[in-house]
Amino acid sequence: MRYSQYYIPTLREVPSEAELDSHKLMLRAGMIRKAAAGIYSFLPLAQRVLKKIIRIVEEEMDRAGGMQVLLPIVQPAEIWHQTGRWDVYGDEMFRLQDRHGRDFCLGPTHEEMITTLLKNEVRSYRDLPLRIYQIQNKYRDEIRPRFGVMRAREFIMKDLYSFDRDEEGLNRSYEAMYEAYTRIFTRCGLKFRAVEADSGAIGGEVSHEFMVLAPAGEAVILYCEGCNYAANDEKATAALPETAAEPLLAVEKVATPNQATVAEVTAFLKVAPEKLIKTLFYKTESEFIAVLVRGDDDLNEIKLGNLLNQPYWLAAPEEIAEKLGLPVGYVGPVGLKEKGVKVFADLRIQTMKNAICGANEQDFHLRHVNLERDFTVDTFADLRLAKAGDACVHCGQPLQETRGVEVGHIFKLGTKYSSALNATFRDEDGVEKPFIMGCYGIGISRIMAAAIEQNNDENGIKWPLPIAPFQVIILALGEEQKAAAEQIYRELTAAGVEVLYDDRDERPGVKFKDADLIGIPLRLTVGPKSLAQGEVEVKVRMTGEDFRWPLAEITARVLAYIKEHDPVGA
Repeated sequence: MRYSQYYIPTLREVPSEAELDSHKLMLRAGMIRKAAAGIYSFLPLAQRVLKKIIRIVEEEMDRAGGMQVLLPIVQPAEIWHQTGRWDVYGDEMFRLQDRHGRDFCLGPTHEEMITTLLKNEVRSYRDLPLRIYQIQNKYRDEIRPRFGVMRAREFIMKDLYSFDRDEEGLNRSYEAMYEAYTRIFTRCGLKFRAVEADSGAIGGEVSHEFMVLAPAGEAVILYCEGCNYAANDEKATAALPETAAEPLLAVEKVATPNQATVAEVTAFLKVAPEKLIKTLFYKTESEFIAVLVRGDDDLNEIKLGNLLNQPYWLAAPEEIAEKLGLPVGYVGPVGLKEKGVKVFADLRIQTMKNAICGANEQDFHLRHVNLERDFTVDTFADLRLAKAGDACVHCGQPLQETRGVEVGHIFKLGTKYSSALNATFRDEDGVEKPFIMGCYGIGISRIMAAAIEQNNDENGIKWPLPIAPFQVIILALGEEQKAAAEQIYRELTAAGVEVLYDDRDERPGVKFKDADLIGIPLRLTVGPKSLAQGEVEVKVRMTGEDFRWPLAEITARVLAYIKEHDPVGA
């Protein structure tokens, strides 16, 4: 492809709206243009990248037994009401009505649609297992779309759904998808981790996220180098500390005037934050609840939500004062049960002795408070936000922390959707049973952005070869070199290499800057000095390595390079 005939509207200035490197560089490299908040047009370079990612995904889904379909984007509200998710998705769902006043949505995902389709088609265990997938646009009305295509309201997604007759079959499907995802992200040339994750609105008991490692990633990943345990911070857990070995002391009320925060109280009393019990209040539709965590810990509200399994929200200070007569900042667990408050506590509360907590009286705290003797708890659970330095729950090694961009998520759904939609099959024993389901998503457009987040420098993008829009870019630095550049271009194109030939009448500096910005992996520069010696200057964009290859061997050298760095796509 000749640069002069290709649409690459590069920008020199960084757009003010862009925050992440990927957003800035996709705009500057002429890959995307904004249509509205969270909605983008993909221009030719981006489209080439997307097609390569899609090809890799399709090949691996087909290899893992997937069959491709195309489901409707517009979905009837009835099936979402049946599963209860019409209200769960809330304002994030794009809703519309037809001319008859019937409710529909633009599909944010397709569990309801695929289950409704197959329940009317698949009647016998002999038809199972099934793994059905599609690649199409999804729509979610993000409250704050940002970061370009990383968190958009319209995006391209691959979603596969597995239907099995039993848990053993689901485990096989899940493992097949786990392995396929590993191959996909490896083939895309990305550094990634599979981590345990919360299932969120999709549901199910088991799920893993596939994270592209990048400093600007929204997700925090905790991992152990000792045993390869990894989870995002919504799901991560850690080993419990040993119970303090000290005798129980008598409770003592101490004055703490104007000392309300953890930092203030512990500094005033000259104790470590882990000696303090922090009491938080939340409300559900029917009651107040108290949640206890150690003073040096943060509550993980995702874990709390999973435990409660109902809507909840943080109680306002005035609500706490009005309902319970308690002063915020000086609240503790002693006596809460008598006020009709249900008490939940993180597991680490069980390991504390002679703790400090609020005295439920303005400007006072209690010393030497102990579980069972001085207060009780209704439910213990892992409710804290794990953090770097915690001991791994599996091997005891300290957890490490990194950040990542979620590009894939796989779920074991069980019968969540098949039961709600009455989707059954007749098993070998003649009994009607619900399908055992799994779902497996990949953000196609997000992979493109994540690859840029992981691979860029101050000059622009550094594409991994398997998903680069072109494999090679050729630069001719003057009129005298154009004949040789044309020859290289024709030979490489004939050999099946994807070449962008910069034939523009531009200064060499402009051509070099644009080549670096759009990030083509291999740059061949035909300059006067190298050409005089029968050579071509070669630069590897990813590593910055420079070579000189003989002009007569260019095609063979380029093909060898591609085969080495993208053997599947070569």
